[in-house]
This record gives sequence, structure tokens and C-alpha cells, in this order.
Amino acid sequence: MSTGAYSAAYQRSLQDPDGFWGEAARAVEWSTPPARVLDSDRPPFHRWFAGGRLNTCFNALDRHVRDGRGDQPAIHYDSPVTGTRRTLTYAGLLEEVATFAGALASLGVGKGDRVVVYMPMVPEAVVAMLACARIGAVHSVVFGGFAPAELAARIEDARPVVVLAASCGIEPSRVVEYKPLLDAALDRSSHKPQAVVVLQREQARAAVGERDTDWEELDWAELVSDAEPADCVDVEATDPLYILYTSGTTGRPKGIVRDNGGHAVALRWSMTNVFGIDPGDTWFTASDVGWVVGHSYIVYAPLLTGATSVLYEGKPVGTPDAGAFWRVVSDYGVKAMFTAPTAYRAIKRDDPEGALMAGYDLSTLETVFLAGERLDPDTWEWATLRLGVPVVDNWWQTETGWPIAANLRGLEPMPIKPGSPTVPVPGYAVEVLGEAGRPMPAGEEGAICIRLPLPPGTLPTLWGDDDRYVAGYLSAFDGYYLTGDGGFLDEDGYLFVMGRTDDVLNVAGHRLSTGSIEAALAGHPAVAECAVIGVHDELKGQVPRALVVLKAGVDRGSADAVAAELRQRVRDEVGAIASLQRVDVVAALPKTRSGKILRKTMREMADGLPAKVPGTIEDASVLETLAPVLAPPP
Repeated sequence: MSTGAYSAAYQRSLQDPDGFWGEAARAVEWSTPPARVLDSDRPPFHRWFAGGRLNTCFNALDRHVRDGRGDQPAIHYDSPVTGTRRTLTYAGLLEEVATFAGALASLGVGKGDRVVVYMPMVPEAVVAMLACARIGAVHSVVFGGFAPAELAARIEDARPVVVLAASCGIEPSRVVEYKPLLDAALDRSSHKPQAVVVLQREQARAAVGERDTDWEELDWAELVSDAEPADCVDVEATDPLYILYTSGTTGRPKGIVRDNGGHAVALRWSMTNVFGIDPGDTWFTASDVGWVVGHSYIVYAPLLTGATSVLYEGKPVGTPDAGAFWRVVSDYGVKAMFTAPTAYRAIKRDDPEGALMAGYDLSTLETVFLAGERLDPDTWEWATLRLGVPVVDNWWQTETGWPIAANLRGLEPMPIKPGSPTVPVPGYAVEVLGEAGRPMPAGEEGAICIRLPLPPGTLPTLWGDDDRYVAGYLSAFDGYYLTGDGGFLDEDGYLFVMGRTDDVLNVAGHRLSTGSIEAALAGHPAVAECAVIGVHDELKGQVPRALVVLKAGVDRGSADAVAAELRQRVRDEVGAIASLQRVDVVAALPKTRSGKILRKTMREMADGLPAKVPGTIEDASVLETLAPVLAPPP
């Protein structure tokens, strides 16, 4: 039965943001308390906790050690690709971070300087991020293995004093050497860092200092061996903590700025109220530190809370099988886990009956959280049935840094509606707008927007480009942030996110979301995952095309029969207007390494346009295989 806790919190967050977030800020330790909670003197640029001073690393590590959590595990590092496990206590992690912060300071890195981190899922990546925070430097993590052009663009924009890199990253089937990619990026960039520091991994050691460069090359272990630990440096709440560049950009990359104060307050609040995680709990986020989910919910939120975070260098399948996640849950006593729906679709494809779960003790697992791609009802139903725990969708963006809409398991758990991430989170005034900014009635689709000001922890602007921030996010509707996603609010206030607004099809004048068609396809018992794209049609403007991956064990010889059933299913559930005529059964869908399906790239290929392939693609050979399938008719 509802306690009304959510409604009260939500209304207060919008009507009395100073009181609501001022109270939440008490969970963070300030060296100087904020003079103001919300500063709206310069709209549309709103800032949080102006005048406050703090240190994010102190809040994530030092205060927990001081208060008696020194012996508690902070990080469980688990790497099936190297066969390595390591546990760092809060005291042990603090020692490593303080020492590496001293090493960075010895290289001339100071408050406000940028440091690019180009590393895989290893403890040193977490150490590097926290060490930057400790001395007031601004880190910019670039996903490990990013191609030289994308890495160079980020170095050019961030202008780092130091670049930190690992010698390699490790995939289930290959080793990716990072140093040659980094060298190529630095050759392309007009900005040269003062130093490049390389963490050597035994799977592929890198040559360091053996070529003529414009920068000093150093070995991580040697640098640390001579370093003196550094103390925390206080920064303004509004000073930047990190820059995270959105993937797949062309031209100048788009650097999302995250400030120190609002970020710490929002993530600490979300960990308990959204995810139900308290100090001492063990939390497993299967993502990568190169993505926003990794920043927020592998590194910062768990450590700000005093929880234990699992750092997993592996895949949901293939390291070694589709039981990988269940082993991690069992081995570490995980209370809740967070990953992308695509990971669960991969597990469902390889182990549709969930047989591999039987070998592990999952009794500690209370909740599964999924975000990053739309959670289709079929995947939700499969995971809920197999695991026997709530499987909870949540929706947010790199720009926001924490959930916009969620089922707040700590504040007030709510009934789950498959296909919906539930309700707007306190602080987010979510509205669905139509043409000319007209609010849409319940159940009708429009552009999902957030009325300003955005809550703490969200982007205050783009790195070095206020004008682009306003033009890209705030100009469509006066007084609103445009999310770029379309959807609707139902009569109960539940939000349904139906996909990017550029994935809305216009079929003979009728607007249809790809999400509704995908939901119909995903409900077929033979379908593991699917994607719908809109392609040009001379008569109707656009028509949908579907690409479908079948579950393991389904006879591909029956593909024609399955395709016919899927066409009829869409006709029955979405309507004849959907005009879905072409369904292609394929072996795999192209994705980024964070699990997002490359719908836009496939749409460009299907329309015969030059396809933009992001540097974050997981496996480029999937696109090569799909090329003849997607090619437009001659």
C-alpha cells in the first residue's frame, strides 16, 4: 500500500527545491557549507550549492576510513578474462589513491587541470579517477580501445596535462593494444600533454619512452614508487569534477560537464532512495568506467554511500558462459545489480531456460536494475520469472548523470508496469510536449522534456561551449530541457519512453514509434532481440523494417514462418497502419560497447546514405554481414 512518500518527496522537490536538496546535502561532508542551495541568477544556467566547498574523494574514501569502515571492502575486482580477483578495502583504496594523487601532482597536475584516462576495467582506472578528484583535477575518461580519431578529438578538446593509459584491454577473444592507438591519437592532435603514463599489463606490454615524442613517457609502477601521498584539495561545489564526451559525435566532441557538489549530493541521495543501497551493502554494476553508468554507479555513488562495488572485467556471456553474472552475485553476496537490457537479452538468447542459474546461490539478490536501452516487456518478463526478484527499469542520459525516471525502491517501491521506467524522480519536472510546447494529454506521445531548473548532478553546460548547450538542449521549448526522446505519460503518471525522436516513423502521415513495434516483435517466443528502423518509401514516406535475432535452439530454417508470424503480430498489436512488410532474421545486431543498438547507422545503410559508424562499435563485422541485407534495392 502506498505510503505517499514518493508523492510528498516529488512535490517538495519541485515546490521547495532549496529545502529538499538542502536537506539531502547533509549526507555530504562540506568544508564550507553552501551559501545558497539553488542559484538561478543567470538563467538558463542554474547552479547548485554555490559558495559550498568540499572534496569528492574525501567524501568517497577518507571520511569512511575515519568513521570506521577502513577494513570494509570498497571494490571487489573480478576479471574472468585474466583470471584475476582482488579486493581493495576502503583503507587500501585510500592509500593507493593518495599515492597516485601525489604522483600526478609531481607531474605538475593541479586544481582545474585536465587528465585523460584511457583505460579498461581495472582498479587503477578507479584509482586514477579518485586521485584526480583528490587534488581538484578534472578527469575525462575515454572508453578503452576508442579509435585514434575519436581519442584525438577528445584530447584536442580537453587539453590534458597528463594522459593515463593501460598497455592493453582484454576481450574474450582478443587483446587490444592501447598504446599504438594512443600514439596515433597524439600524433593527430595539436595538443600534446606534458606526460603519458602507461599501466603495463602482462597480456601485452607497451614500449615506453623508446621513441622521440613531444611528451614524457613514464611507467605507472615506477612513477608511483617515488610518489608522496597527497592530501585532499577543497574545491567549489560548482567546480568541474569530470568531463565525459558523448559517443558517436562528429566534428567537435560534446563534453558533458559534471560539477562536484551537485554530483555528490544527487548520487548519494539516489543510491539509497532509488536503488535501496545503504552503507555496507554490496552492489554490482556491469558496465564500464568509460560510460556514465560506470562513473556514477561503479565508482562514485557506491563509494559516496559507503557500500561495496563490484568492478567486473568480463561479459554477460562468453566469460565463460551465460552464467557469468550469477557467479558474481553468488561469490560476493550481491544485494542488487545494475546493467543494460541488452546484457539480459544476450543471456536469454544463450540460456533461454535459465538453467545456469541453478548452479549459484542467488539468495542475496533482492533487485535487478536495467537501463541504457528500452527494456522490452518480454525481457522483463523472462528475467522476473527466472530470478524471482523485482526487475526494475530506469531511464536517464549521459547528460543527467543519474535517473530521470525510476521505481524508487528505497523511497517507495511501486507496482511495475512492463515497458515503463515508472515515474519521474524527485527533482525532475518531466512533461510531454507537442507542437508549440503544448502539454500532451495522458497516453498521447510527444517530446519528453524537463522543466528548468534541472536537479543537482545534471550537466550545468558543455565543456567550453555555453552556446552549444543552449542551442542543443534548451532552445526547442522555452524554459525546458529537451531530452531527445519521445514517449508519453499514462493516467497514473507512469512514463513510457518509446525511443529517440529521430526514431519516430511517419508512415503516410501517421506517427509511429519504433518502440511500440519492437515491443510487439519482442513478445514472440522465438525472438531474442530485435530492432526496427524506418526506411524511405516513395508512396508512404517511411515504412518500418525489422531485424530479428532468434533465441538459441530455434531452427533458423523456420525463419520465413517466424517472419510471417511477426508481421501478423505487429498488425494485431500495433495496427495495419504500421505496414511492416519486411522482417529479416539475422545472426546479430550491431551495438556500441555499452549495449546500444546502432539503429541510426542501419537506417543510413538502408537508405543508401553514407553510414556513420561510431568508434564505440562492439564488433564492426556485424555491420559488414548486414550490409547486403540492408542495402536498398537497385
